[in-house]
Amino acid sequence: MSLWVTTEPLELQPTATEDDLQTVIRAVYKQVLGNAHLMESQRPITAESLLRNGDLTVRGFVSTIAKSDLYRSLFFEGVSQYRFIELNCKHFLGRPPVDQAEISQHVQIYNEGGFEADIDSYIDSDEYSMNFGENIVPYPRTNTTEVGIKNVGFNRTFSLYRGFATSDNSSNQAKLISDLAANLPTKIKAPAAGGGTPANTSKRFRISIAKAGATPVYRLSSTSVEVSYEQLSKRIQNIHKMGGKILSITEVA
Repeated sequence: MSLWVTTEPLELQPTATEDDLQTVIRAVYKQVLGNAHLMESQRPITAESLLRNGDLTVRGFVSTIAKSDLYRSLFFEGVSQYRFIELNCKHFLGRPPVDQAEISQHVQIYNEGGFEADIDSYIDSDEYSMNFGENIVPYPRTNTTEVGIKNVGFNRTFSLYRGFATSDNSSNQAKLISDLAANLPTKIKAPAAGGGTPANTSKRFRISIAKAGATPVYRLSSTSVEVSYEQLSKRIQNIHKMGGKILSITEVA
């Protein structure tokens, strides 16, 4: 069975019928809300009307949903920051995060500008414009190889898209965090007993942390810790549980 919700571009045409419009709206909900069930009372009726009347593009509609209380409650509140970024890349750019540098960039955008600024950084990006323009619904782009995207994104995409019935709000922990931090390939299947990647287990990483309650003004309220690869995922989870923000993760030479 295919893992993909859709892999073909779906565009809202100027001559779209009401049925065409509803198909686009459903596709946006499915992509942006990560297959989450949407009750009738949760639908943004005003935004749908603006889209229907041509006063809002599909990109504008995506942005409205992304900044809604529903999206915030599903994928931001009570969710690790890495998982939030991971899902934003999936929902708005149709791919997994590229590397640790991209994660760190979005951590900085959020710390300096907040929730909506980080959402805008995906939807207002050149990458979004080049791939989806104003009226194409975002869709998974890395289920096949694509110019400009590393092949490792193929396996990582499989890790994020796990079937038609899988909902993105079923987990609040990032799936790719250790692989991105260590710059490791992502496995589709679990390794056989006794397998693994022993060559990478000796790596160590430095995690820079903004302590709970820190703001961009108080730069001194930060610290760093050095951990082994085996400790990396657990330490990151503990930092999030304590309310800290991860500024960067770098491999120790």
